[in-house]
Amino acid sequence: MTMIIRDFRPSDAQAASASYSAGRPHLLMTPEAVLHLVASATPEQHYRLLVGELDGEVVGSGRVGVHAFSSTKGQGFANLSVNPEARGKGVATAMLAAAERHLAEHGVSVIRAWVDDVPDSVAFAERHGYVRGRSAHFAHLDLTAGLRPVPELPAGVELRTAADYLDDPRPLYVVDVEGTQDEPGDVDLSDLGYEEWLEEVWERPDLDRELTTVVVVDGRAAAFSAVHSDGGTRYWSAFTTTSAQFRGRGLAKLAKTDSLHRAVARGCTDAYTSNDATNAPMLAINDWLGYRRCASEWAYTKEI
Repeated sequence: MTMIIRDFRPSDAQAASASYSAGRPHLLMTPEAVLHLVASATPEQHYRLLVGELDGEVVGSGRVGVHAFSSTKGQGFANLSVNPEARGKGVATAMLAAAERHLAEHGVSVIRAWVDDVPDSVAFAERHGYVRGRSAHFAHLDLTAGLRPVPELPAGVELRTAADYLDDPRPLYVVDVEGTQDEPGDVDLSDLGYEEWLEEVWERPDLDRELTTVVVVDGRAAAFSAVHSDGGTRYWSAFTTTSAQFRGRGLAKLAKTDSLHRAVARGCTDAYTSNDATNAPMLAINDWLGYRRCASEWAYTKEI
């Protein structure tokens, strides 16, 4: 058996996207999105997509880089995935060693990693010196089973889609950045500029602008529910948020419900979402919509 850990090549896109969700059907990553994430990374992120080969076949991938847009410097990430049939053969260990060397070379002192809440993955992380932190939960919604109706629109409120902002998406950037600052998590992205947001978020090929609902209050974008899709039947809720001054009016629930109805009309059959375990407002909305937990993960950290 010959094992090689190397950098990603464009011809690896299909295999890298498959390894991302192998054994984890609640995750969505298209080959086009893989290519975009590599191409759009800024120099400050020192982003590397590692791939692990066994006997010439790509069986794993590792997304590694620096949290360059956080106000707290010296943080990096290393998120690995290996196809179930190839686990236990040293691929993840070799990728992790390469990831840690790369991050150390670029001034990272704390590595953060998301780890599936399954015994083998947890044991692997802890065996390599990572310490458990916060948790997050994935949930699934069967879109063929019927949806709650879209709530009645309050006065002065209208629903649009992200496709209506093709000429000027800056209003969505403002809502996104403001919401991200309040999102539960260990890493803030307060330094994410508009140009970086355009390239990393707005121009992602799997961002489905027709399914992304925007709630507009008196002419101003106030909330949205961003969606990634595979162009087929699967729907991923990427981020739902509301500007601070408009919270408490049910706008996030309105955005997400409308988006799901658009997905059903499109022919989507399965919707997935993820939330930090402490994000009570979004967890309540997802419960109301009928989402049911299907998996969990833990945030692990290691000081180097």
